[in-house]
Amino acid sequence: MKRFPILLAAVLGCCLFLVQCRPSYSWDKDLQYRLGCDFKKTRAEVTDYVRKYIPEVTDEQIDTWTSSGALEAMTIDGETRYFRNAGRNLFRIDPAAKARFEAVDGAPSPYADHSASDAVNIPEIVGKGGGLAAPKRMRVKYSLVVKPNVVPAGKTIRCWLPFPRSDVPRQTDVRFISANHPNPVFSGDKTCHSTLYMEAKAVKDKPTEFIEEFEFTASGEWNDLEHAEILPYDKNSEFYKEYTSEREKHMVFTPGIKTLADSLTAGIDNPYLQAKAMFEYIDANYPWASAREYSTLDNIPEYVLGAHHGDCGQVTLLLLTMCRYKGIPAHFQSGFMMHPDAWNMHDWGELYFEGIGWVPVDMSFGIPPFASGSYLSAHPQSRYFYLGGIDSYRMYVNTDYSGELIPAKKYPRSETVDFQRGEVEWAGGNLYFPNWTWDMEIDYL
Repeated sequence: MKRFPILLAAVLGCCLFLVQCRPSYSWDKDLQYRLGCDFKKTRAEVTDYVRKYIPEVTDEQIDTWTSSGALEAMTIDGETRYFRNAGRNLFRIDPAAKARFEAVDGAPSPYADHSASDAVNIPEIVGKGGGLAAPKRMRVKYSLVVKPNVVPAGKTIRCWLPFPRSDVPRQTDVRFISANHPNPVFSGDKTCHSTLYMEAKAVKDKPTEFIEEFEFTASGEWNDLEHAEILPYDKNSEFYKEYTSEREKHMVFTPGIKTLADSLTAGIDNPYLQAKAMFEYIDANYPWASAREYSTLDNIPEYVLGAHHGDCGQVTLLLLTMCRYKGIPAHFQSGFMMHPDAWNMHDWGELYFEGIGWVPVDMSFGIPPFASGSYLSAHPQSRYFYLGGIDSYRMYVNTDYSGELIPAKKYPRSETVDFQRGEVEWAGGNLYFPNWTWDMEIDYL
């Protein structure tokens, strides 16, 4: 009679031992893996790249650039490792190095950081005098492919793909066409990340494909803020408090944010002119450079201030955080730039001015470099097109950052801030970017 409790206790003890011994998820280990994917270049590899443009470069100069952060590096397992694009970034952010690069490869065209189609699209939008204009309809085939044998055969792979939103006035007539797996789940506009979710079983030695097709229409928008009347905010409203408050991790009013924002807006009371001063400063002082994965950064705006450069999402978060601190309602927005000659992932945001409403702001596109001698130079207000305006070639997926996915994801996302390329996992863990590829085909209808 006494043997059953003893046997049961033994079985339960064994089960508890197995649970305790089973490897559990660790963000610290995951983070180290992610950092290793970003910082994978050796000093010799970076030096060889630099020598293609500066043959006489010395070890001392490499040391100087490393110390200043112009060559981004990190110590991992006792070894100095360089960011995967550290070499190329040097020639983007260091003026002297940039001149040497251009002496070899030639100066970039005025469209290097923009799309050539903007030179036509922006006048098309501005010419309407304000509001929505120049709609473009697009059909998209989006694919995400998990590499063979990354997941054991027979195991279920869970996949979230980006899908165009229906709650952004600039994006209309969204139409789902097809998915290559049955019963896709749409998040709709219930969360800040719009997704289409599918599942599939892994097959030995074969890639696992997730494909969706859809159509939508995107319009450009322009608001002539230079001549608009900006009314006082109702600072006691819940709306105002929500969009001028700090947000966890990447919208924090740090001493650096406060000092810079206050210095740029000293003596300026008009919210638009405050935003304009910050917009001009960031455009002039933080050049675009290839970015580390956002999930590896503790505070993105602070990273930009320290590194003196940033990609589209990084400089956008810097501007939005400073605006919130100065009492200008702001929120993040992102998806893709869909220009016929230059589509890619892209981030921007929106600012709220009382009496006008929400207006788009694209900090990364900034002041168009091709304005001189063009239609834009004849219309000075268009110099600040991207502060209150946006082009027609966009796909809106996100209205904020770091939201929840539908259905919920078990493991931390590969991209814990933005959502663009997609997300993939299985019962054994998240599938990070090296385990899969993505692509997009666009037809302009």
